[in-house]
Amino acid sequence: MSPEYNDDVMRIIDLGLVHYQKALEEQKRVHAEVCNGALPAAIIVCRHYPVITVGRGAKPGSLLSTRAEYEARGIEVPDAERGGDVTYHSPGQLVVYPVFPMSAYNNDLHAYLRFIEEAIISALAPIGVSANRRESLTGVWVGDRKIASIGIAVKRWISYHGLALIVKREWLDGFSLIRPCGMDIAMTSVESELHRTVSFDDITHRLLRSLTYDQCPAA
Repeated sequence: MSPEYNDDVMRIIDLGLVHYQKALEEQKRVHAEVCNGALPAAIIVCRHYPVITVGRGAKPGSLLSTRAEYEARGIEVPDAERGGDVTYHSPGQLVVYPVFPMSAYNNDLHAYLRFIEEAIISALAPIGVSANRRESLTGVWVGDRKIASIGIAVKRWISYHGLALIVKREWLDGFSLIRPCGMDIAMTSVESELHRTVSFDDITHRLLRSLTYDQCPAA
């Protein structure tokens, strides 16, 4: 169970389109505020220039080229403190970094991951995307196609890193450069599933509502 966050206690920070490193620096700054009690919780929203992040659980073979080859194409390849394998971010994804106290989830990281999955599923349902979980796999799927990836980190029992929801179909080709999440899977987007254009403003509003209100009953 998560506490009922509202505008008085939840800071929403929209960074727009930013490089991964800038978003990471902002996460660390906000994480320190939550750790020292200056802020109860926060959500950082952004989109990233093309970047491939390598999580702590990355397997050999998840990167299909060398880092130098990626960087020659203008794609940064930083190591990330989050769990999970390798993933690709682009301007076509909505990236959300919740900075939440894990005490709201009884310090149960699996419960927190399921909460994030449910928030994504709930945000997509009203616009006609029937998303689901898959047993033993973290993330959100539409059938056997993955639409959202989740990779978190927790320090001093406060979360950072978070989720990436693929919105724009024209940026899907970037996933062919890696084995997403270390698997041979198909990726999809909100627009691909709906066969129409979707605005970032609309999907951002729906997802933030799921993360802060609809899915957050009082503890």
